[in-house]
Amino acid sequence: MIKYGKMGAIVLCLFATFVVFGQGGPGREKIKTLKVAFITERLSLTSDEAQAFWPIYNEHEKNIQRIRRSERFGIQAKLMDMELLTQSEASGLLSQLMELEETKQDLHFSFLEKMSTVISPKKTLLLIKAEEDFKRRLLREMQQRRKGGG
Repeated sequence: MIKYGKMGAIVLCLFATFVVFGQGGPGREKIKTLKVAFITERLSLTSDEAQAFWPIYNEHEKNIQRIRRSERFGIQAKLMDMELLTQSEASGLLSQLMELEETKQDLHFSFLEKMSTVISPKKTLLLIKAEEDFKRRLLREMQQRRKGGG
């Protein structure tokens, strides 16, 4: 079992507080704040590392959000009326989706390359794991909240 330090306990308490007391679910800013604390604690970033790390990380997150918006509004919205799509429209949407996926992959590759220059390769791998752990924990908290409230 993973041992959590004082910072980990604080992050967990904050996380639980935001989930329990957030009306209509935790807001994006609350989640972002928790994610920052979670990643910082997991990676044990030094001040110098954090100064170099966060601008790169935040820029990457912004780019990924932009692509997700394109997917959501440009593609997924059109897929709701899948039966009405012609073969030509479906082909165009598939091409768009493939381009977006390729762009995401390119961004992710570039991000990992940059990260490995400002933090160690081991911390870069820890970042990937920390992000997955945070997502899993967030989903679990949301599911528990729905069960308790529904």
